[in-house]
Amino acid sequence: MSRIPSLGPKPASTGSDYDIEQPPPFCSSQSDASTSTLFVDPLVEQMPHLKDPKVIKAMTKAVSEIAQTRLVLQALGDRPDHETIDRAKEKIALIDENLSKQLEEIVLSQRPAEIDRLEWRSHLADKETQAREAAEKEKQMYISIIQLDEMHESYQKLLKDAEAKLLKIYDSAASAKGEEGENDGGGERVESSGVKEEVNEEVIGILQENASGKGIENINLSRRRLRFLPEAFGKIPGLRVLNMSNNQLEAIPDSIGGLENLEVLNLYSNLLESLPDSIGLLVNLKTLNVSGNKLHSLPDSICHCRSLVELDVSFNNLTYLPTNIGYELVNLRRLSVQYNKINFLPTSIGEMRSLQHLDAHFNELRGLPFTIGKLTNLENLNLSGNFSDLTELPDTFCDLINLKELDLSNNQIHALPDTFGRLENLIKLNLDQNPIVIPPAEVVNEGVEAVKAFMAKRWLDILVAEEEKSMLELKEGTETGWLKRSLSQSTSWLKQQVSSISEYLGTPRGSFRDPWLDQQL
Repeated sequence: MSRIPSLGPKPASTGSDYDIEQPPPFCSSQSDASTSTLFVDPLVEQMPHLKDPKVIKAMTKAVSEIAQTRLVLQALGDRPDHETIDRAKEKIALIDENLSKQLEEIVLSQRPAEIDRLEWRSHLADKETQAREAAEKEKQMYISIIQLDEMHESYQKLLKDAEAKLLKIYDSAASAKGEEGENDGGGERVESSGVKEEVNEEVIGILQENASGKGIENINLSRRRLRFLPEAFGKIPGLRVLNMSNNQLEAIPDSIGGLENLEVLNLYSNLLESLPDSIGLLVNLKTLNVSGNKLHSLPDSICHCRSLVELDVSFNNLTYLPTNIGYELVNLRRLSVQYNKINFLPTSIGEMRSLQHLDAHFNELRGLPFTIGKLTNLENLNLSGNFSDLTELPDTFCDLINLKELDLSNNQIHALPDTFGRLENLIKLNLDQNPIVIPPAEVVNEGVEAVKAFMAKRWLDILVAEEEKSMLELKEGTETGWLKRSLSQSTSWLKQQVSSISEYLGTPRGSFRDPWLDQQL
């Protein structure tokens, strides 16, 4: 779509603006003439080489299909996230499993002697029908979720096909015009620049070397313009490092799973749209870089690569991460998912207790799971550039006690969590381009220490107010000695907290006092 020139407003004589992505419906043959006329002027104005009415009509229809498909997707609403889909499938499987057990119990149930055999069979048939109906009713909600996801998937494919069709029409017309111009000018006609597929001699040499029995541990085939990786590469048992970055690979063979000793796999900057399920067999893999490709998803089997320490899937088209990725990649220290289209991080990410670096900037995150607070070893977190989608942080966010660097810029966050002052190790904080109210802008401008101090004082004020309210309620209820001792202990605790905060704020001990704390109880 980006190769098609953007069309500006329709000429003034028409009295309206023209939008290529919102054309009038292409309904029937009767409207063909008027619809085509509407599009001919702006298309020819912006693309003067397109004068064939058939081409204009084909492009008009393709644009209309794109617009209508987008309207349907908009009407469907938000697409369920991957974790919700997985949970729905698990629920359906559990319901089916329980149904099988019920049916088995029904079949094996003993017939009472006083009940006729035919009557008992009828009774069992009724029980079986009731069990099946109950199971179907229970599954219906989960089935609806899956069906909604499937509808999104179908219309996304239709949209992609329609856009590809429009590009093909445009490219064909532009190419034909270019060839015509070259022939008219008497010049030599240029053939389309296809790259001839040739077997790379270096690849052949590596395979021959492996066949001779010589152990190979490191292969670097970066920047060789390779379009495929031979299946035989999966039969190099001693291989530990494989670098295939900056090529034109469109697929990785299933045989890759045979590299049982592989520790580093670099597939950066290729044309991969998917990874083989066999990648889960690389149980010794420590570093995987598949950034800069066209991946729409990661195979669930990637969770089996339990030795992974670093995973880089940035600059792709991912909309989610595998649901169970956190439960199994417990050794992961660095996770880079920036520049994707991820809506939610899976709940299981909280189980990545070894994680130290998480980069998720420039995605479409709508929030963080409450389990994020379990990442107590996390030191660097980048959530910038999620723009209008990220509006708040969960309360558990402040359990990230070892966090040192935090980037929240370019979001829609209005307030930091009340317990933000607990992030004592935080030394770098970026809150630019947020409509931040708590803390105030003047505090934010003073830097990270001022923000932590403000939020710590604010949290203490909240605790004091809650304690005061609680004590007043108790005082109204009873005046026993136990109450007085409790109040005295609470007041002593609050004085200690105020003293600690005073030192934290740089105020000399004893100079920061609240008159309320000095009153006699």
